[in-house]
Amino acid sequence: MKRSSGPRKTANLSASINHQLNEYALAASAAGVALLALAPPAEAKIIYTPAHVTVVFGQPVPMDLNHDGIVDFYLNIAGGSGWAWLSACQYWSRDGYGSVLCSFMRGTNAIRALESRGRRPARYARALRYGQKIQPGEKFAQKIVTLGSLYVGNSTGWYGLWFNGGRGVKNRYLGLMFKIKGRHHFGWARVTVTTTSNDFTATLTGYAYETVPGKGIVAGQTQGADDGEQPDAALSAPTPEPTLGALAMGAPGLSIWRRKESVVPGE
Repeated sequence: MKRSSGPRKTANLSASINHQLNEYALAASAAGVALLALAPPAEAKIIYTPAHVTVVFGQPVPMDLNHDGIVDFYLNIAGGSGWAWLSACQYWSRDGYGSVLCSFMRGTNAIRALESRGRRPARYARALRYGQKIQPGEKFAQKIVTLGSLYVGNSTGWYGLWFNGGRGVKNRYLGLMFKIKGRHHFGWARVTVTTTSNDFTATLTGYAYETVPGKGIVAGQTQGADDGEQPDAALSAPTPEPTLGALAMGAPGLSIWRRKESVVPGE
């Protein structure tokens, strides 16, 4: 077959065809924008740290939730004159007698506590169950927060939800709020308290936090298996949010699943 050696002539498309091509290009562009609008937003991320550390009297156990080299919270057992208590704090030091002194810095970290009565500040920590929410708007205390107290004398007395009248608790959660670069994040620490007739042990078995500032977290929510507790799929998967593009295209609304909070007796 012979090929023409001369220059090719430019074909002039009719105005009708040009109009149809322009409409097609606009439609394709709109479809692309809609697909981008339907793309899921950046996913929130839970940073989970497994642990198995027994709290020893006078030796605070550190928790660095975001692994930046700065300890965010400590668990500590202290006491004297027949008393022993399990507490949580942000900082600690020793006095002249070698006893541990715990404290917080105002406006920074805090722990989910019981609602205060009158003007008296909340001092006892809530013993959250698996699946309960830790989020903005709840009561967080910035003083030494006690999980439980034990008195051994003529009689034995157990105080605080974590000691549970001398029965202890398994896999309960401290609600945590702390700052990263000036912005608050929410997290949890899982603790088991085991009791005898006149003594107790406390074991830290893991902790986690939500990387999105100001976004709440669910107690026990992790990236993987939860040391004997398997998180619900609904808790592990990010909840899709309807986008403007999806609504414009008539996409059906997404139903948001909510877990009902279980009530802790005595709170």
